[in-house]
Amino acid sequence: MLKKILIANRGEIAVRIIRACQELGLDAVAVYSEVDRMAPHVRMANEAYAIGPASAVESYLRGDKIIEVAKKCGADGIHPGYGFLAENANFAEAVIEADLTWIGPPPEAIRLMGDKVSARETMSQAGVPLVPGTGKSSRMSNDELLAAAQTIGFPLLVKAAAGGGGKGMRNVSKMEDLPEAIRTARREAQSAFGDDRVYLEKYIENARHIEIQILGDEHGNVVHLGERECSIQRRHQKLIEEAPSPVVDEELRQKMGEIAVTAAKSVNYCSAGTMEFVLDKDRNFYFLEMNTRLQVEHPVTEMVTGVDIVKEMLRIASGRKLRYEQKDIQVKGWAIECRILAEDPRNNFMPAIGQIIGLTNPTGPGVRLDSGIYFGSEVTPFYDSMLAKLIVLAETRGEAILRMRRALEEFRITGLPTTIPLHIQLMNSTRFQAGQFDTNFLEHNFSFNQKLDPALVRVAAVAASLMAHQRNQQAILLHQGGASPWRLYGRREALDRRLR
Repeated sequence: MLKKILIANRGEIAVRIIRACQELGLDAVAVYSEVDRMAPHVRMANEAYAIGPASAVESYLRGDKIIEVAKKCGADGIHPGYGFLAENANFAEAVIEADLTWIGPPPEAIRLMGDKVSARETMSQAGVPLVPGTGKSSRMSNDELLAAAQTIGFPLLVKAAAGGGGKGMRNVSKMEDLPEAIRTARREAQSAFGDDRVYLEKYIENARHIEIQILGDEHGNVVHLGERECSIQRRHQKLIEEAPSPVVDEELRQKMGEIAVTAAKSVNYCSAGTMEFVLDKDRNFYFLEMNTRLQVEHPVTEMVTGVDIVKEMLRIASGRKLRYEQKDIQVKGWAIECRILAEDPRNNFMPAIGQIIGLTNPTGPGVRLDSGIYFGSEVTPFYDSMLAKLIVLAETRGEAILRMRRALEEFRITGLPTTIPLHIQLMNSTRFQAGQFDTNFLEHNFSFNQKLDPALVRVAAVAASLMAHQRNQQAILLHQGGASPWRLYGRREALDRRLR
């Protein structure tokens, strides 16, 4: 039975897992780098331990230090969250070998599905539809890839075999560009994953990115929790997610869900996971990849199903059976999530760093904020740019869009640029409101052009001038001689006593 959990992560996901632990009566242990000493997850946990310098390589990616802390503090298990070591099969094995509970899928499943080419081979054997492409798990030479491209056809994608997140990926529209794309993708994949294997996949034009959330236990039970729409992306990174999808009806939902459950059972999967698919304009779907971890966007599924996915991961890791059968899973309402990033959409999404000097969080009916920031916190260049996730729930998609727009307008972060203005403009986009978008929407059908009110610009300039003048006056007064306010008060009191 689990009693104390170490969270091997930081930011909003660490806070999310700590809350789940608290609701289940479990002690939560945080780890932190030097720059995260005052972070919310550190202050919320029952215990917290430093694990190294700011660099993730020397802190949050040091599996040996994390296991050492877990043994030292008497933790029963380790939850990796997402990112960092969440999909590292070697770390999962090391946790188990240290007689700790790994709160995630089996290392064998992580290893099998984490390699994109091996995953394609496995899914093909399970009867899951695949995008046409190369399926050789060993390293293919450049000449072999060039020859395979003739059969696959263009446009196509060059993709890293060992990872995802857009790293080591190139879109190629003609044969002349392929050799350089392969070389660039190999170089990027080697740098990001330590593995330069790449493969080719047919590029599905006008496609949507749809994923199915699954939950499995150690007793062979697997259910799906419906789909998420993840097509609003920038450089293959998701910005907005919603559940359900505006283009998936009940028949397609059941078909995709059954395929996802079958695929999960084929690799003896347990814990939370996600099957990602591309959906073409004719509503044909193809396997893209499997994420063997908790997804960033899991809250939208929680909102519409009422299933607490993080709590279920903890229960499953304790050896319990799933509390739900497929017939128990019902999608009610509509949820949308916006990822709030410390990036400047006016400057090609340049990452921003600095101190948060003003913060107003949105509230109200149907609004949820998963955040890793606070007033005065410092945003550093060492980690991912995501500050928070804003999620809303409403009865219909139209109401959810209106609620999200209202919540975004309430959400104020001062001190550095964020993507909040971009999200507001997206909520106002008629094409987004109509559900008419695909994975290329931001690049081809949307232009961010925040208009600044000239009157507000003048007001801001006047306010800044007045503040600068006030600070100068204060600086001058501090250097003047004379009695302090306390001394003047004392003199006044003494004079009053004489006059009585």
